[in-house]
Amino acid sequence: MTDAQETAAAALRTTTGGGPPDDGVSSDGLPIPLLEPREGIPPVVADEAGLAQVIAAFAAGTGPVAVDAERASGYRYGQRAYLVQLRREGAGSALIDPVGCPDLSGLGEVLTGTEWILHAATQDLPCLREIGMLPTTLFDTELAGRLAGFPRVGLGAMVESVLGYALEKGHSAVDWSTRPLPEPWLRYAALDVELLVDLRDALEKELDRQGKLEWAHQEFDAIAAAPPAPPRKDPWRRTSGMHKVRRRRQMAVVRELWTTRDRIAQRRDVSPGKVLGDAAIVEAALALPVNVHALSALPGYGQRMGRRQLEQWMAAVDRAKALPDSELPQPGQTPSGPPPPRSWAEKDPEAAARLSAARAAVSALAERLKLPQENLITPDTVRRLCWEPPQRVAADTVAEALTGYGARPWQVEQVTPALVKALATA
Repeated sequence: MTDAQETAAAALRTTTGGGPPDDGVSSDGLPIPLLEPREGIPPVVADEAGLAQVIAAFAAGTGPVAVDAERASGYRYGQRAYLVQLRREGAGSALIDPVGCPDLSGLGEVLTGTEWILHAATQDLPCLREIGMLPTTLFDTELAGRLAGFPRVGLGAMVESVLGYALEKGHSAVDWSTRPLPEPWLRYAALDVELLVDLRDALEKELDRQGKLEWAHQEFDAIAAAPPAPPRKDPWRRTSGMHKVRRRRQMAVVRELWTTRDRIAQRRDVSPGKVLGDAAIVEAALALPVNVHALSALPGYGQRMGRRQLEQWMAAVDRAKALPDSELPQPGQTPSGPPPPRSWAEKDPEAAARLSAARAAVSALAERLKLPQENLITPDTVRRLCWEPPQRVAADTVAEALTGYGARPWQVEQVTPALVKALATA
């Protein structure tokens, strides 16, 4: 076992009580399957009375709280939570149905100041924010795994490599809007928070051993303090296959079809892809069909689609075809940063040389520190620095530029010397 596994095993032996046995590794060295929550599957809380009991229990609990949320991506419109799982010492585990309990702000309030443990926090925080839950301080076990240099940082892989237990992950992509939720799904959901506290404790010790614990705290604080993401501009431009669409009139067809599809999907509360696939949108844009019959011959508009549906899609195509040239979308969005790196050699050979040297320096440093390059410093930050470097290349000016681009203090401290050298030599 690694140092992290031994640390986690010790934590398990002293804290889990009736939970998983021994140190999480069987006599033959294989991970032990974790099949049942230690107190059994908790009942799903779906009314105010049950929620009040959960709030009281978690308010009386001690230590950090493990939090997870399940969405219905690919099935429903948007990214709302359809199940929230929590676990805390002294309170046990809880499963809450946000459909029956859409306002969890009371639970969020009693957990103010408590450290929340999440795995891949940025994925769950938006849907938790919608129901009134937002941490003031957190510990992200996925990000901790990245900083500690683990090659696989999914929850199942982390629990197995750090704690020696195997989680069953077969229900991660199911339709969590299903009611009632099947018992195997609830078991899976409860197990997702079963060992998060133990995983957090083990990773904290491993990060401390590597001298990276303060780095992690800065990253966690940045996530907790980040405001909600602004609405994406022109989301229709992200239609899969959009690179095939060259003409502005065709782009207008994509925009009209995408907007129509989104309106229908929102009204029906289904995933937009279940209304009309991206490939079908692009096919119609490229073909510019003249009537419903021509549209029905295209891939994605076949025999299963009724006349009324075909007419609504054809109407969207006709609206785009009728637009005056002045209202057609422009070929691309106005870039907010440097141009694509592939064009640098032609546009600015010196900038291309700086970027090449900086990338090599960051890569070498990340390998030495045993963490992914993108966690050491974001590629976008490196590009911006190399495209418009300070007039005077020195440690203070480079550090100031990195800070302005949002780099955390630990990142600035680590990469500044390497980037100064790269910029100066390039």
